[in-house]
Amino acid sequence: QVQLVESGGGLVQAGGSLRLSCEASVSGFSINAMGWYRQAPGKQREMVATVTSRGTTNYANSVKGRFTISRRDGWRTLYLQMNSLKPEDTATYFCYSEISRAGEYWGRGTQVTVSS
Repeated sequence: QVQLVESGGGLVQAGGSLRLSCEASVSGFSINAMGWYRQAPGKQREMVATVTSRGTTNYANSVKGRFTISRRDGWRTLYLQMNSLKPEDTATYFCYSEISRAGEYWGRGTQVTVSS
């Protein structure tokens, strides 16, 4: 069974940093990609950053140069280092996994609030 559990969210002032973590129970599965999405109140969920099994990363234009996606121990832990945070980064951040022949999985999310 695939489980994704996010942590690391919180309240931070503009210009500050946070690091989100996603503990992934995905052993035995073939992972195509994992990533981070976010959803602000009243807005659609949007891609923040993804990384493929080949190591290719992709970032939303709005976070390029400020956020970095990385992983540890294969796919066991996925990180999102967020620097120079802005109030518009305020959202619930979700961990995402695309698994071969099994589909997409999502965590429950972690709230990030950036005060001005």
